[in-house]
Amino acid sequence: MDNRPVGAGETLRRAVDSLVAEGSSKVATSMEMASGGTKIAIRGSGSFDYAERRGRLQVVLPPDAAGDAEHDPVTELLTPGALYMKNRGEGVPADKWVRVDTTRLPDGNLVTGGATDPLVAAELLRAAREVRQTGAETLDGVRVRHFQGVTDIADAARVASPLVRAELAAAADGFTVTRVPFDAWLDEEGRLRKVRQRFTFSNGGGAGVRSAPTQVTVVSTTGMYGFGAPVRVTLPRATDIYTGKIVSATGP
Repeated sequence: MDNRPVGAGETLRRAVDSLVAEGSSKVATSMEMASGGTKIAIRGSGSFDYAERRGRLQVVLPPDAAGDAEHDPVTELLTPGALYMKNRGEGVPADKWVRVDTTRLPDGNLVTGGATDPLVAAELLRAAREVRQTGAETLDGVRVRHFQGVTDIADAARVASPLVRAELAAAADGFTVTRVPFDAWLDEEGRLRKVRQRFTFSNGGGAGVRSAPTQVTVVSTTGMYGFGAPVRVTLPRATDIYTGKIVSATGP
C-alpha cells in the first residue's frame, strides 16, 4: 500500500473520479461575463448524469440592455457532442429545438450555452497545477476544503475522459488564452461540490473590423449537490428540431 501523502493536484484529480462515481447530481450554475464596462449574469439549475454525460438545465437569461425585456427560461439538454436548446434563438418557433454540435464550437461549449457542461467543468481539473489548499469552509451546510490553482484547456484535452475530449480540443484551438484560474470546493468524502473557473478570450476584431479585439472575461460557477438524483433527458424528435435560419442561437 502506498502511504505517501497525496498532493493537492492529485486530490483534485481524484475528486473528478469521485464525482463520476456518484453517477448523477443536481446542479446549480451561474455565468458572469464582463466586456469593457458591460456585465451580464446568467443563472441555471437542473440535474446531470456523469456516467452517461446527459443533463437537463433551465437557464435564465438577463433582461435586454435596456432592462425592459424579460426572456422565457431556456431549456437545455446536454449530451455527448450536442447541445439542444429550446426558447433560444431569434426567429425559432416556440415549439422547436435548436441543435448545436458542441465539437464544432470554437469554445467547445464552455460558455456558449450560458452554462458550462458540469462534466467538462470537472474534467478541466485533471490538468490542475499550482494548486494550494486555502482552508476549510462551510458550503450550504456542508464542510468543504477550498482549493485554488490554474488549469490549461489544451493540457486538459489530452488527459480528459473521451466523453469530453473533443469539446476541450475545440476550445483549446478556439481560445486565445487557454490558462484558466479556478477555485474548487471538495467535501469530506472527496467529492467536488463547487468549481468556479475564469475564462478569457477575444471578441471581435476579425476580418473587415477595424476596431481592436475586446478582451472578454467569463466566470463560470457550477455547484453539485443532491447526489444520486434522477436525471430524465428525452431528446427531441428530428421533426422538432429547427433547421431554418437562426439569428442568434449561441453565446451567453
